[in-house]
Amino acid sequence: MTDLTQPKSSLPQKGVPGAALLGARRSLLASAAVAALLAGGVTFGTHQASAASRLFSPAETAAARVPAHPATVPGFGDLVAAVKPAVVSVRVKANSPVEAQMPLAGINPFNGTPFEKFFRGAPEFGDQALPQQRNPAPPQFVQGQGSGFFVSADGYVITNNHVVDHAIKVEIVTDDGTTYQAKVVGTDPKTDLALLKVDGRKDFPFVRLARQTPRIGEWVVAMGNPFGLGGTVTAGIVSARGRDIGSGPYDDFIQIDAPVNRGNSGGPTFNLKGEVIGVNTAIYSPSGGSVGIAFDIPAGTVAAIVPQLQEHGHVIRGWLGVQIQRLTKPIADSLGLAAAKGVLVAEPQAGGPAAKAGLKSGDVITMLDGKGLSGPRDLAKRVAALGPGKPVTLGIVRQGHPQDIKLELGRLKETSGRTTIGDNRNQNAVAHLGLTVAPASAVEGAGGKGLVVMSVEPGGRAAELGFQRGDVLLKAGGKALMNPEDLTEALTAARTAGHNSALILLERRKDKLFVAVPAVVG
Repeated sequence: MTDLTQPKSSLPQKGVPGAALLGARRSLLASAAVAALLAGGVTFGTHQASAASRLFSPAETAAARVPAHPATVPGFGDLVAAVKPAVVSVRVKANSPVEAQMPLAGINPFNGTPFEKFFRGAPEFGDQALPQQRNPAPPQFVQGQGSGFFVSADGYVITNNHVVDHAIKVEIVTDDGTTYQAKVVGTDPKTDLALLKVDGRKDFPFVRLARQTPRIGEWVVAMGNPFGLGGTVTAGIVSARGRDIGSGPYDDFIQIDAPVNRGNSGGPTFNLKGEVIGVNTAIYSPSGGSVGIAFDIPAGTVAAIVPQLQEHGHVIRGWLGVQIQRLTKPIADSLGLAAAKGVLVAEPQAGGPAAKAGLKSGDVITMLDGKGLSGPRDLAKRVAALGPGKPVTLGIVRQGHPQDIKLELGRLKETSGRTTIGDNRNQNAVAHLGLTVAPASAVEGAGGKGLVVMSVEPGGRAAELGFQRGDVLLKAGGKALMNPEDLTEALTAARTAGHNSALILLERRKDKLFVAVPAVVG
């Protein structure tokens, strides 16, 4: 289970004593009120009674819309009995590369501890390797456990990608304790889904995906194999929908409050009809256990991804070829736009469909094939779903003028990249922002263009805006930055032009994005 604060983890169950105590207090208060009335010590005047009647009038409150006979708390016994045979435990023997476990380059996190000597030779920590440590470390293997569920009688099982990542052997254990060998048919890291196949039978019990998205407040039942204890059932409600937790470009999670813990990853969450509304994937947990916040991949996403995994082993997505970001009110103001509607193009990718069609940094995409965009995730999901080779029309605003751009989508490929910088004493402070910058030409590995952020003052304006050490500021107000004075001049020019903010284009780990900075020079 993916924990958003540490590894991926999950939620606990609230106790009842507090509710019982509250009920007892209410009884005491009620008794005291009755006693006071009988003693003649409490009276209500006509005005007060009328006000009280208005205060509690059902016709004037939202409670009037609540059904007269609300649903009672359901029992889940029949539901669990029907679907539990389709839920399985997934056991994995995985290859764990040593480099994947290493922290930031140049830093030994064990300095000053008894474990320092064990990591002193690692090149990742910047130390000189000892002779016996210069050879590559042998592969390491880890045992992991997660959950999954059958979606067909012939043995297809859905689980999370992170459950079977780097797997060299996968087994599933059914509800009756039978163990089967399974093979990984396909994986999709971007949505954290994986499809497994178990051979040998054509009569596995299976469950179906829900066609409708659950309403907020609906009861749900989560099932899985937490902590390797075996099949477990927990219940709760749908807390929210459309959650973006920063795990990928297609985040659209259902948030539930059913207690979900490590080992539940890949398990199903059911509605009261016995349909799968989502796949348990991530939790928010400062403690490492359930705190009441879990996230499910919606059934609609699963239904769109699994057929491609079954056919291709991976997902084929459309590709526009742009780095995009949300258009905020300050950024819209910096561009002279009346409203923050659309998606901002930070940078067209060289050789991509957008760049070939003439899309430019600073353009605002407002429409895709005639339909408006709610934000970057909306654009990313729609482009991905259209697939490669699809002709599309983008409605954009460039320097305040709307226009249409036609192009053909490409095919999305996996990309990765990482930039590191050295240290430098020739630094200049932009005091009112809480930012220290230096010319990129003076910083090793920074590329020679723009200004490198050397430090960000904690709690300062730059920190609030999301600036990070290592960011490279390329442009401000559309003009290239070569020295810190250029940045100050750009902020002054924005203020003189009547803008509240100046738009800064920065590069972070080879990605480009815009940040609107208040045009105030202190």
